[in-house]
Amino acid sequence: MDIRVIDREEIKVVGIAWNGSYSQLDQIPHLFSQMNERVDEVLYHKNHHIFIAPFHGRETELTYYVTVPVEEINYVPEGMLGFTIPEKNYVFCTHSGNAAEIENTYRQILAWMEEYGYEQDHQALCLEVYKANMMENRTYVDQLQFEIYIPVKKYARIHY
Repeated sequence: MDIRVIDREEIKVVGIAWNGSYSQLDQIPHLFSQMNERVDEVLYHKNHHIFIAPFHGRETELTYYVTVPVEEINYVPEGMLGFTIPEKNYVFCTHSGNAAEIENTYRQILAWMEEYGYEQDHQALCLEVYKANMMENRTYVDQLQFEIYIPVKKYARIHY
C-alpha cells in the first residue's frame, strides 16, 4: 500500500450531509445515489467526474458529506450545504478492495502515521475522493477504489 503525505489546496464544495452512528454506515451508499440524482442542481460545478466525501468521526457517531467541487458557493440548492475545506496536509493512500476491507485500510494508514510520527488533526475533516473511473461498473459491496485523506497536524519526518 502506497501511503504518503501530501498538501491539498483549499477546495469549495456543495452537497448533502448525513449524521448517524457507526452501526448505520450502510446508509452511506444511498447518499451517493441521492447526490448523483441532484448533481445537476449544483451551479459552478468544477468536475462532473468526482465526488468528495468529507467526514468527521466522533466516538459514537459521524457526519458524512457527499459533495462536488465548485468554483464558487453563490447558490446552494435546497437541502444541500456549501462550505470550504481549507488547505491542509494529509496522509494519503488509495483503497482498492471491497467494503469489508475499508476498516483494515484505515487501520494500516493509522499504523503508518504512528510509525512515522504523524498526529491526526481531529479538528479537520477527513476526505474520501471518488472519481468516475474508480466507480464505474462497481457496487458498494464489490470492488471499491477511492482516495483517502487523513488530516495531520504537522509534518513529523518527511516520508515519500
